[in-house]
Amino acid sequence: MIEIGKFNRLEVTKLVSFGIYLEGGHEFGEILLPARYVPRGVREGDHLDVFITTDSEDRWIATTEKPYAQAGQFAYLQVIEVNDYGAFLDWGLSKHLLLPFSEQKTRVQAGDWRTVRVFLDERTQRVAASSKIDRFLGKTPPRYSEGQEVDLLICSRTELGWRAIVDDAHWGLIQEHEIFEKLQGGMRRRGYVRAVREDGKIDLALNRPGYGAVGSVAEEILTMLQAQGGYLPLSDATAPEVIYGLFRISKKTFKKALGDLYRRRLIRIEDDGIRLN
Repeated sequence: MIEIGKFNRLEVTKLVSFGIYLEGGHEFGEILLPARYVPRGVREGDHLDVFITTDSEDRWIATTEKPYAQAGQFAYLQVIEVNDYGAFLDWGLSKHLLLPFSEQKTRVQAGDWRTVRVFLDERTQRVAASSKIDRFLGKTPPRYSEGQEVDLLICSRTELGWRAIVDDAHWGLIQEHEIFEKLQGGMRRRGYVRAVREDGKIDLALNRPGYGAVGSVAEEILTMLQAQGGYLPLSDATAPEVIYGLFRISKKTFKKALGDLYRRRLIRIEDDGIRLN
């Protein structure tokens, strides 16, 4: 079944001068892929991955362009223009994405950036955006285990840290003491669940918590020591920013890794650095 606002794999049924037609089944019929998007050498019977949306006259249309988000996903998008219908966002396609006035948490202007949910309006069958994102999150209880890897969309800074959307389904928080790099709204990256509280709130980390992280960092330190002739000018006094720049970890994790290597008698800890045994 074809999903509007998402990529679908469809069969080529007809080649015409202005593009090709794809099999849309009984409900959609033939769907046009305009000539400017048709790959070279395509033939009848081939199958293509195409994104399905509507054109300016609300007809089903296919494209091989890749939007920044599909229906059911969140994205951080820029407002291109505002008119009587609402705001139009750049989402990576030639046809901009409508953010209706009714779906705006606060009014926007051209040039603004907003975190939005891309969704299919069931009434109109059009793909649209909403900045009222709270109503799309927390629909199911978060079922994560400590240390589980998750997808994050970094959203906004608070007094406690940065809020992030977890797996397009839940709110989470990266607390300030867990941040050792510059973050900004719209960044997508991998993260880790530090804890799920009784109230369902999710604490996040940007680096893998626990011994698993310590073990991998210990190996990185050994590799760097070997490459640098057995000595590194790193100690308890080294600034956290320097540690993060080298290993992308917190100073706390770095010190745990040093302790692990010391207990295994692989290094000596000197006043001004560490040295291979």
